[in-house]
Amino acid sequence: MRFNLRRAVGVIAIPMLGSALAVGAAALPANATTWQDTALSASAVTADTFGGTGLGVASGTKVISLFGANVTWSLHGTPPTGVSLSGTTISYSGTAAIASPPEIVAVATDSAGNAEALEIPVVIAAGSIQVSGSPTSIIGVTVSALADANIAGTVKFSATSSEGNSISFAQSNLPAGLVSGDPVLTYVGGTAAPGTYGGVKVTATDADGAVLHGVFSLVVHANAVYTPGPYGDEVNPFGNGFDAFRQHQYPGAIIAGWTATQADPATHFLRLAGTSSGANKFEYAPYGSGTGLCVSDPGGGWASDPLPDGLILTVCNNGPWQQFVPQSNGTLKNLATGLVVNPNGTGAQLRGSTSPTPWGGSVYTWTDHAHLPG
Repeated sequence: MRFNLRRAVGVIAIPMLGSALAVGAAALPANATTWQDTALSASAVTADTFGGTGLGVASGTKVISLFGANVTWSLHGTPPTGVSLSGTTISYSGTAAIASPPEIVAVATDSAGNAEALEIPVVIAAGSIQVSGSPTSIIGVTVSALADANIAGTVKFSATSSEGNSISFAQSNLPAGLVSGDPVLTYVGGTAAPGTYGGVKVTATDADGAVLHGVFSLVVHANAVYTPGPYGDEVNPFGNGFDAFRQHQYPGAIIAGWTATQADPATHFLRLAGTSSGANKFEYAPYGSGTGLCVSDPGGGWASDPLPDGLILTVCNNGPWQQFVPQSNGTLKNLATGLVVNPNGTGAQLRGSTSPTPWGGSVYTWTDHAHLPG
């Protein structure tokens, strides 16, 4: 009888409320596909060519002049106090000489961000800085031989510094879900969608500031990860879920155990985050349209509730009576009462009990609407 009444109500309601119900369902977020990356592979790196030419230095009147076409200059690291660069001129504003000053490293950067460095030995006197020794002996630092290798599902990068300096690596323009690695780009922890991604960049940076960019294509291998959506029902191993008895939609309406299906709006709920860590609330939502009524164990606080701890619908709030915490054994425990949600057969009201049923009916799994049987 209950089954027939449910179907009769359903048939009448659809023509009358079809447009409104459709809007409610459409407003729900779609199930997003997430990914767990399993391997990466890359094409060979195509390295840039440094665009600057004619790099050099010379001593001027108490300053050092930098030369080079198609570059901008900067100082690498921390120069001695008082040493600064303006355009192509290095100067010293201090009033005292500096004995045995460190080399000044000047970096020439082209329009693409590639860079070469000059290690400049200097002599620093009051208000003066000059090149120490012959300008032709100044060491230029470059990065070359930028390459990659596919190793056990990861991509390892290498390059050569003309001075044997350490080199760091960084990747950019990566697909969302991957994080740059130095020197290894790994899939571990990655959530990028599978596919081939062109135009991925790698930057090799020498300890003296020399830089070389390269580009490559990256192939991502991944497995889909099923993430349940917020619209569905809590379902036990026997296929029974939460059910608004006879589709009653008012405070005090009974929540029973009944076969959860896509076609039965009485078994449609929205799973909402509770205010307590790990807790969930369940709003009755026929055809995906929220009603403002949530599943509650009022602990005998409702005269209309046939059972002292029977589950009913009450106006949604943030109280503990409406919050249910999933347990490690698959059961649901009410935050206020500490009781486990138990069924008592198909069609009977769900109720809170001190322990789960011995036959497994108290184990519930959230199943989104798309994965409920038709």
